[in-house]
Amino acid sequence: MKKQIPLLLVLVSGLIMVIQYFVPHPVSEFVFTYANDFVIVIGILALPIGIFSLLRNTWAKAKHDRKERIYSIATFFGFALMVVAGLKRESLESGTLYMQLFQNILVPAQATLFSMLAFYIASAAYRAFRVRTMLAAILLVTAFVVMLRLIPLPEPLSTWNADLVRWILAVPNMAAKRAIIIGVALGAISYSMKILLGIESSYMGRD
Repeated sequence: MKKQIPLLLVLVSGLIMVIQYFVPHPVSEFVFTYANDFVIVIGILALPIGIFSLLRNTWAKAKHDRKERIYSIATFFGFALMVVAGLKRESLESGTLYMQLFQNILVPAQATLFSMLAFYIASAAYRAFRVRTMLAAILLVTAFVVMLRLIPLPEPLSTWNADLVRWILAVPNMAAKRAIIIGVALGAISYSMKILLGIESSYMGRD
């Protein structure tokens, strides 16, 4: 019963959400809105669990690895400082300590992380664009043509390139994108069916 009851709740809840999607009735709309509000509440309740997991793992790293202690101390200090700074009601106003920390530390840190992705993308592009097969050659030529639109070309090359890029994005690129979306949708449907039928129950933990 310890395992069957949660599986039954998942099955009933999932079937209700599937059925309400095809029922154009105010009651169905109420169920959908209420369910979304309930999901938000669950997400809020899961936040303390995430915080506890972060602090516990950070403490474990600091305890067992001396090299990680300085980073763990920075994590604890930053976490405590942001929590204290955000307790004030006017913390989201411009010029407060919370906003100063957010704009001068968090935003630049995020920009740094995203800028580092450019080097990984360049490395992946170098490996992908090495012409070894016909498909790699087509990929290389297409990428070259698309990137040319960012360069000011003389007329009529600029117009021809812009028209070609629009065709590439609207026809072959859109066809591939729709095929990927269809594949993702079918995968999501099959995975959802496995969850509803109890075949996939890893969300319940190891036990």
